[in-house]
Amino acid sequence: MNGQYSSTLLEKAVNEFAKLPGVGRKTAMRFVLHLLRQDQPTVEAFGNAIVTLKREVKYCRVCHNISDTDICQICSHPQRDASTICVVENIRDVMAVEATQQYKGLYHVLGGVISPMDGIGPSDLQIESLVNRVKEGGIQEVILALSTTMEGDTTGFYICRKLEGYDVKLSFIARGISVGDELEYADEITLGRSIVNRTPYIKNNEM
Repeated sequence: MNGQYSSTLLEKAVNEFAKLPGVGRKTAMRFVLHLLRQDQPTVEAFGNAIVTLKREVKYCRVCHNISDTDICQICSHPQRDASTICVVENIRDVMAVEATQQYKGLYHVLGGVISPMDGIGPSDLQIESLVNRVKEGGIQEVILALSTTMEGDTTGFYICRKLEGYDVKLSFIARGISVGDELEYADEITLGRSIVNRTPYIKNNEM
């Protein structure tokens, strides 16, 4: 046991919280001590929520967003524009775009971006399922709302090449997002304007 801890149980709890992204050991200690001050039902509800999330959460079989059911609430919502798909890297990006309240279409979550340095290729992402959605018909526009990084641009252009043979409009979000920025960290106004003012994809466009 580390000498700074009076309890192995406390140390183990701190170690687990410290594994979370952006959480150092001091913050982890504050979390653990906060939980210790709560009553038993509150702590059990906290723990059960995490266990239940991992055990029961689903991924939408249409767009791959997190869902409680086989098809998420966005895909099944009758008032969403089913002719438009916004392609994003991850689930956090869906939340970011939804927060702008500027987009009323559907989504497609890739699960990452093409990154050879990290061993991530097109087959590791949900690109073929996107192509299949377009192939099934009814899609008029695909908006590529990917981070403005080299990996994001590479992924966007790869998708454009895969969809060039289909009668569908391809567009990128406007460059209101600074080059190199992750989508989830953009403020809602900037991201909203980038969605509204998206630009059409032009073959051989170097952006």
